[in-house]
Amino acid sequence: MSNPRIGAHVPTSGGMAKRSIAYAQTIGAEAIQVFASNPRGWAMPEPNRTADEEFRKIASELDIATYVHAPYLINLGSPTAETYQNSLNSTRYSLSRGADIGALGVVIHTGSAVEVSHVQQAWKQIHEGMMPILNALSEDAPPLLLEPTAGQGQSLVKRLEDLVHYFTALENHPKVGVCLDTCHVFAAGHDINKKGGMTEALDLLVSVVGVGRLQLIHANDSMDVCGALKDRHQNLGEGHIGLDPFEELINHRAVANVPLILETPGQEPEHGKEVALLKKFRK
Repeated sequence: MSNPRIGAHVPTSGGMAKRSIAYAQTIGAEAIQVFASNPRGWAMPEPNRTADEEFRKIASELDIATYVHAPYLINLGSPTAETYQNSLNSTRYSLSRGADIGALGVVIHTGSAVEVSHVQQAWKQIHEGMMPILNALSEDAPPLLLEPTAGQGQSLVKRLEDLVHYFTALENHPKVGVCLDTCHVFAAGHDINKKGGMTEALDLLVSVVGVGRLQLIHANDSMDVCGALKDRHQNLGEGHIGLDPFEELINHRAVANVPLILETPGQEPEHGKEVALLKKFRK
């Protein structure tokens, strides 16, 4: 039986204990994703312990699983020293905030080497900078979830096969998992729209990173065709991926306990319909 939780990325403006939870209840979410800081900045606000505890309490009572998405600026493969250091600091902070609010995982984009000549050095700096952070995590700390991007430019993970390099750089650390974004995978050239294509992609992912490493899915349709290398999300069934692949996805054995999070356009009305749609696909 496939029974993955279904939810969406939710706003935090107004407070997670109020706005985020209210949004989740309105759309019928069983899991949510939040930003723990400005997604487009390096600022690392001081935590509000009282607010964190209130959120944890309510989320637990309502049985809502929580995930954190780290800032978009993070690029652990950057050739710019300042960006690299800021990325390490922001990743460490995001993991800490994830623990503060009881998150089950913290998502970061796999990033880019920016320049062809920097690829090998990128893997070295990722290893050197991230291993101390991962090794310092407590047993009950949330894992770091690597999200492959749409394959543009000098992306470190252009296709799912390339995740092997990340796991090698991070020594297959037990605190590392994967967040699969369906729009990104499609944009990178995996034709999940064809019959059996989603199963093919998921089987490939498991063969590359191992059973149990897939821990979160961003369920997004795509405004662009397969292989376009463009990260433009669309509402489910209104893009080039279509609906059938999502039914195939949600009932794949590797997704049995992996939450699906919507990052599609719109707010409560649109997300409520999509959450209900995905729930109907569960068998």
